[in-house]
Amino acid sequence: MDMTNLLLLLFLALGIVGNNPSISISVTVLLFLRLIHFDRAFGYLEQYGLQVGIIILTIGVMAPVASGKIAPETIVKTLTDWKALLAVAIGLFVAFLGGRGAHLLTANPLIVTGLLVGTILGVTFFRGVPVGPLIAAGMLGFILQFLPK
Repeated sequence: MDMTNLLLLLFLALGIVGNNPSISISVTVLLFLRLIHFDRAFGYLEQYGLQVGIIILTIGVMAPVASGKIAPETIVKTLTDWKALLAVAIGLFVAFLGGRGAHLLTANPLIVTGLLVGTILGVTFFRGVPVGPLIAAGMLGFILQFLPK
């Protein structure tokens, strides 16, 4: 068995031990693709996976608006409540960080590896969700701009 499969099996074990289906299912799919030697899928997943994931996540976040569970009046009320305004500000900042993170993830593979390991550990042991790499990369890029090169 090669080292890549062993590493994926380790991640699968972490997903199972941490009772996190997101990690377990993701790693199982990747192991299956390796098992059937569908290697060309990895190029597509690397190129488009992040964008497709963001689209699916955005659909999930906007579904309550589309279903009518969040009325237009509720959205208007966000302009009058200080907690809602703070949420808007934090949303803007996180979107800013996510944009910086997307650039950093494509520009530096070594950073991607560190963020990936940190995200898997965070998802496994702290019940996090695997949207962390994009925001984490944005935070890292934000911090790195202030450090000497």
